Amino acid sequence: MRVAELVTLLEQRYPPEWAEDWDRVGFVLGDPDATVSRVLLAVDCDPAVVEEAERTGAELVFTHHPLLLRGVSILAPTTYKGRIVHRMIRAGIALYTAHTNGDVANPGVSDALAGRLGLLEVHPLRSDPKAPERGHGRVGRLPEPMTLAAFARHAADQLQQNAAMVRAAGDPSRPVRTVAVSGGSGDAFLADATRAGVDAYLTADLRHHPAQEHLANGGPALVDVTHWASERPWLDDVAAFLRAEAGVQTIVSDVDTSPWVLLEGNDS
Repeated sequence: MRVAELVTLLEQRYPPEWAEDWDRVGFVLGDPDATVSRVLLAVDCDPAVVEEAERTGAELVFTHHPLLLRGVSILAPTTYKGRIVHRMIRAGIALYTAHTNGDVANPGVSDALAGRLGLLEVHPLRSDPKAPERGHGRVGRLPEPMTLAAFARHAADQLQQNAAMVRAAGDPSRPVRTVAVSGGSGDAFLADATRAGVDAYLTADLRHHPAQEHLANGGPALVDVTHWASERPWLDDVAAFLRAEAGVQTIVSDVDTSPWVLLEGNDS
């Protein structure tokens, strides 16, 4: 399949017009007429991911996060982003990004997160008024209730996170039956989780003051995981789609691009 054909297929599943106005999604670089037989999927396009693409022979890298989200005036190889772009061009590797259009898709980023946690009867946390089946976040119920402490451990296990990287806020013994989730930074949906009446809300990148005020106002318990861990499950879904619809080989990168690596008590 040519790069251009793969781009068309991806944009039918994740239309760029679903992305937020500030977002930058779609075909980023590469030759539209080049042939693609192997795709590497990753959360971020960073040097380690590009190295993995070269090592595995991938002709296209699919990422969730845009490499060029904010405007740059130069792409010289002396800059971080410039080095990545030059390296990919030299290696003949194309780059495609689906970000907030992947967040709101059905199935999308939060569907995959909800599925990894075993949630049932899943529906959007904040629906798109024009398409209620789509939207940000998801709400579902656990097959069996568990305490908040047990749910935090469950999240760490299912998302392959060191338990020290998972934070929980609320009464550890609080029963958790219904859960809201949002892949990526989820501060913006704290009020939605409260309105949904769930027992716990799992997301990433929660900040001190919004979390503090949310709990003081009677909001559900909070579970905070790393940004990378909350979005990594979606890559498996996109990979399965590409194998089925495009007939390409897929490799899902497990390069953890979270910048937080030193845990308490870890001297290595």
